[in-house]
Amino acid sequence: MKYEHITEGRFIDRPNRFIAHVEINGQVETVHVKNTGRCRELLVPGTQVFLEKSSNPARKTAYDLICVNKKGRGLINMDSQIPNKAALEWVKAGHLFPEKVQVTPEKTYGNSRFDLYVCSEKRKAFIEVKGVTLESDNIARFPDAPTERGVKHLKELIHCMQEGYEAYLLLVIQMKGVDRFEPNWETHREFGETLQEAKKAGVHILAYDCLVEPDRMEIQDPVPVCLASDWK
Repeated sequence: MKYEHITEGRFIDRPNRFIAHVEINGQVETVHVKNTGRCRELLVPGTQVFLEKSSNPARKTAYDLICVNKKGRGLINMDSQIPNKAALEWVKAGHLFPEKVQVTPEKTYGNSRFDLYVCSEKRKAFIEVKGVTLESDNIARFPDAPTERGVKHLKELIHCMQEGYEAYLLLVIQMKGVDRFEPNWETHREFGETLQEAKKAGVHILAYDCLVEPDRMEIQDPVPVCLASDWK
C-alpha cells in the first residue's frame, strides 16, 4: 500500500482525537490524525512524523498524519485505514491461501459486516482485520483502549465457525521487529478472554508484522501469538 506526496514534520500536540499540531517546514499546521486511538506512546512532543498532503484543496486540513518515528523502535504506521487495504492486497496476492481465491471487502453476513470474505472451490472464510500500533519491550499488544466493538467481532467470528465457515482474525502489526503479540490484558481483559474463547472455537488467530516506510506499508512476516494471561 503506497502513499503519495509525503512530507516530514515534528509533532507538537494533539488537542483532540481527530487533529494534531505539527511543525512542517517551520510552520505550525493543523493536521488530520488518521487514528482515533489514544496513541500516547507514539505522539510525543518533538517526535518525527510523516504526513500525506491531500489533493483536495477544499479540505479544512491539508495533511494526514500517517507515520511516526518512535524513539528506540523506528517507523510505525498509525493510519487505522491502511491495515484493511494492505490485507486485501496481501490476501489477493496469495500469501494466506494456497489456491486462487476471490476476495470481497466489507462483506455483510447476517447482522455482521466483516472486513474480508474469501471464497474458492475449497473454502468460504471471513476475515476480521485489526491494526496494531501499541508496542513496549518488543511486544505488540491490542487494544490500546477498551474495545467493545472488538469483543463483538470476535463473538461474531465464533458464530461464523458454528455456521460452517472458516474464520480468521488477522492482526496487522504496523511495524517491524517485535518478538510476539499479546492481548492487552491490563487495558481490556474481556477482549483477551474472548480471544482465548475464539481460539478454542477454531478461529484462526494470525499476527504479521509490516515493512514500514514513510510512503508505504506492506504485510511481511508472521509473529508468534501468545494468549496466556499469565505468560512469563
